[in-house]
Amino acid sequence: MSDIRTGTASWTDPSLIESGWYPDEATTPERRLGHYASRFPIVEVDSTYYALPSESVSRLWVERTPDGFTFNIKAFSLFTHHPTRVSALPVELHGAAANAINRKGNLYLRDASRALVDQVWERFRAALEPLRRSGRLGAVLFQFPQWFPYGEANLRYLLECRDRCAPLRVCVEFRNRTWLDAEHRERTLGFLREHDLPYVCVDMPQGHTSSVPPLAEAVSDLAVVRFHGRSEHWTSGDKRRRFGYRYSDEELAEWVPRVGALAERASSVHVLFNNCLRDYAVRNAERFTELLRAAGLPVRPAP
Repeated sequence: MSDIRTGTASWTDPSLIESGWYPDEATTPERRLGHYASRFPIVEVDSTYYALPSESVSRLWVERTPDGFTFNIKAFSLFTHHPTRVSALPVELHGAAANAINRKGNLYLRDASRALVDQVWERFRAALEPLRRSGRLGAVLFQFPQWFPYGEANLRYLLECRDRCAPLRVCVEFRNRTWLDAEHRERTLGFLREHDLPYVCVDMPQGHTSSVPPLAEAVSDLAVVRFHGRSEHWTSGDKRRRFGYRYSDEELAEWVPRVGALAERASSVHVLFNNCLRDYAVRNAERFTELLRAAGLPVRPAP
């Protein structure tokens, strides 16, 4: 059976800092990350979706965490077909992007030149090298939007992302129901299994165009689970209302046997809580860890 690592999708959210979860002496980014790493073995970095990471920041993350700590990295927005502000690119690339910006000031992958995309990929990979070399890099998360449906072109693009990231590991999360509907579910999972692309299982509100079912499937030696909450305000456009949800013990308990089943089939399971409002995510991650241990499952402690 594999080891299970639990953590959250942020350690820097202002509302978490205000919640009192951090001790009074954790007044700097270094101390906050150090405290987080003393409580959990893994964290997901979401800031890399909004702006390209830098190698210098990756080195700081390595210096501020112990051996055995793991960072999962969210892929840059351009790579997952999301709108990207030019300001998210390094200044020296602004000129190359200028002619591809739409009327709203956004850049989309379909409009960017091949040369620009190649440069962005190169910088993204290089920025993560300190994490890779130190053994702290887990997987790069590709969370695709609801306008990315099942189809041959998009299947090929999944392979392109895997290959462009190499030797970094990737995992894939969908937000379009066609990937997991009755017609395509087995094809999707078979494709991911055939090409060693870890599937990201999700717990999220149901009944929306971006909803996918809470399916626990291990198609690779890595399995990832992300908890987004079950807010009634998922489509509000307000991030705090969207993710402002704290799971009950009963809701967390639903996932204990599912994660146990994943651990039977994968060599590593990453469980991340993305309900990042105040201390909801850290408290839920702590409680879920307790529930997993009570069930006799092999949960990795903080390093």
